[in-house]
Amino acid sequence: MCGIVAVWGNSKTNKKVVFEMLSKINHRGPDEIGFCQIGSKAFLGHTRLSIIDLKSGKQPIFNQEKTLAIIFNGEIYNFKELQKKLKTKYILNTKSDTEVLLYLYEELGEDCFQFLEGMFALMIAGEKGFLLARDPLGIKPLYYGMKGKQFLIASELKAFPFPMDQLFSLPPGSYMVNGEIKRFANPLETSQQLYDLDKKTVKARLKSLLEEAVEKRLVADVPVGVFLSGGFDSSLVASIMRRRLKTIHSFTAGMKGAPDIEMAKEMADFLGTKHHQLFYSKMDMEKAIEKVIYHLESFDAPLVRSSIPMYFISKVASENVKVVLSGEGADELFAGYAYLKKFRGNKLREELNRIIIALNNTNLQRADRISMAHGLEVRVPFLDYKLLKFSLRLNIKFLEFGGNLKEKHLLRETFRDYLPEKIRKRKKMKFSVGAGSFQEFFNSCEEKISNSEFRKHRKLKDGSFLRSKEEYYYYKIYNDIFGNKIPLNLIGRTVDRTAGTEIENVK
Repeated sequence: MCGIVAVWGNSKTNKKVVFEMLSKINHRGPDEIGFCQIGSKAFLGHTRLSIIDLKSGKQPIFNQEKTLAIIFNGEIYNFKELQKKLKTKYILNTKSDTEVLLYLYEELGEDCFQFLEGMFALMIAGEKGFLLARDPLGIKPLYYGMKGKQFLIASELKAFPFPMDQLFSLPPGSYMVNGEIKRFANPLETSQQLYDLDKKTVKARLKSLLEEAVEKRLVADVPVGVFLSGGFDSSLVASIMRRRLKTIHSFTAGMKGAPDIEMAKEMADFLGTKHHQLFYSKMDMEKAIEKVIYHLESFDAPLVRSSIPMYFISKVASENVKVVLSGEGADELFAGYAYLKKFRGNKLREELNRIIIALNNTNLQRADRISMAHGLEVRVPFLDYKLLKFSLRLNIKFLEFGGNLKEKHLLRETFRDYLPEKIRKRKKMKFSVGAGSFQEFFNSCEEKISNSEFRKHRKLKDGSFLRSKEEYYYYKIYNDIFGNKIPLNLIGRTVDRTAGTEIENVK
């Protein structure tokens, strides 16, 4: 896991710009910094969090002829299998997934992306041009834009030398070749081809796919831990990990007396993990909120709200490991949110599709930014591409719930023997609620913002609205940090069902 930046263009300031950009995201890769110039126009920078091939995996990495260089953020979990399939016998200088990816591109060109299993954002550059690419769900971020005649890319928005003339996010499942964007993956196309499977077969296939997804994400040359809230999703991931690892570090954070603290401890005791807890107070949250919003690059209320406990859990995790697995994505794939109970048939499928596609600049942005603020890599097995495509092809009857059927009942039934009954049946609880921080901050924002101030300032320049005093409070902090530098269409917006007014996503 790393941070990448690059500048393409003829300018004497390119190298300086690259290092200035790297300095703003060195939290993403505190272990080492790399830089190269290839050809007359390409200047590539990389800040590294060493996870695979600790000694020789420094980036940028060149091909044998020194005609191409790659900078890469993410993990390719099947890189060893891909290495065996390379037709040309390359002399590899590293044991990293990055070098294998570069040679796979040399052999297959743009077709190589369909073979990758993992999360990635990358740039491959040479004298004649460059290529950018991003994984199918946008687990890893990648932004690009123009400043004068310079073309720039970066892992985070804060890295760019503002003001920028143009600024965009590369769409998930896409690659760009010399300015032209093409699609290599569209997971929603899968949902048009339903499986005709009975429940027993569905459960067997689901079990196999999730176990495989977790196992793939244990690939690392450093210890791998797990975020453990005591909820169903994270507990299931931890349970599958425990069947494969002798020792696991688990992490939770929250206010004293919060539901997650107690339930996570019970689950940790059940699995026999080395469990780490971090307690924080209202004062701790108030001290951290500016850093949270700075790293998150958003003022969206539900995202900020859930980023607060994640900021603290990432802190304690980063002090013990470099990689953690998370239960992120289970609610979107298997219908885990309470409001989904009202949807049936095609309406449920449409809503699930919508929130899956929105993940890249909502929940996945939170997971990436807040963990990387502490130099921590988060891996998300529920969003494994094979598992995603499987869930999208399921008959929607397996996901509908209500009455006697709980949310995510298919997962709960499939993995009945993996968890204590109390955890398996635990009702979905939002991260900020389980950690005990939501009500504290909601009340605080209500006290600080008057009705008249909120009404006066709630409309934004693009015509959208701030939906609550809480969100306006976050927006004021965000505006003090970023002003109007970042286009509002790059700010992912969730539907905040705790606010008085619901406003659909700003795309």
